[in-house]
Amino acid sequence: MRVLPARNVWPHGLTKRQQAAPGALSDVDILQFALTLEHLEAAFYKDGFAKFGAPEFQALGFNQKTIDDLIQIGKTEATHVTVLSGAISGAGGKPVEPCEYDFGFTDAAGMVATAKVLEAVGVSAYLGAAPLISDPKILAAAASIVTIESRHNTLIRAVGQDIGIPQAFDVAIPARQIFTLAAQFIKSCPEGSNLPFTAFPSLVINNPETVQGGSALTLRDESLVQAAGGPLFCAFQSGESGIQFAELTAGKCTVPAGLNGEVFVTISSDGVAISDEATVAGPSILVLS
Repeated sequence: MRVLPARNVWPHGLTKRQQAAPGALSDVDILQFALTLEHLEAAFYKDGFAKFGAPEFQALGFNQKTIDDLIQIGKTEATHVTVLSGAISGAGGKPVEPCEYDFGFTDAAGMVATAKVLEAVGVSAYLGAAPLISDPKILAAAASIVTIESRHNTLIRAVGQDIGIPQAFDVAIPARQIFTLAAQFIKSCPEGSNLPFTAFPSLVINNPETVQGGSALTLRDESLVQAAGGPLFCAFQSGESGIQFAELTAGKCTVPAGLNGEVFVTISSDGVAISDEATVAGPSILVLS
């Protein structure tokens, strides 16, 4: 069971922690990573509500209260940007700037569907980074944000007619996997605002809307599989079920039964554990009710 620290507020004048070990992320690095994600989310809601007004959301069956709640989500993401930027400056760093994005939605329904993915990514990103944070004040402050991200996710699942709370735990996902998911929306970043990560090859699932536990998942691009050589596995990560593996054969694998909520799918050459070295592509996200 993952236990989050007690809620706290961002302290003023954070002191810069000692340098992290070579190849590791310092607390400031982690704050920069969080700010990159918050920039993305804040821009997402700003762009979406600039394109679509109340009539487009009402056509989806949303009442004004629901629309106001969605707008409030965007406002809280913008507040997270402001607070994280101040924390990084207080720790002696220069906050990363927002990037240029392409979210790919063409209607309000597409925006809501993308929001469901982004908010799940946000929750898992904070959980994945938590064990790497050395300053307890920063850890407690991050916890105060992840609880809000989780509320966002629950609200968006509920308005999208999915189960609001589909499982007892959320899943912690490491930074490079999170960056791979975020990178699909990033066109370019200002000089000096790129993170020290390289995205894994993207993983596109042919049938994400229809796949369920026990059914076959089909990859769109088999060239990744062919190029890897040797046996490959689909790794399914979820908060309640942990990590489960299924052998990948002819571009297909069987989704384990009993999975619910957001499930992160990675293609791995290791059928026992997930690691950067063994990751071939992904992750991608399945949203299972």
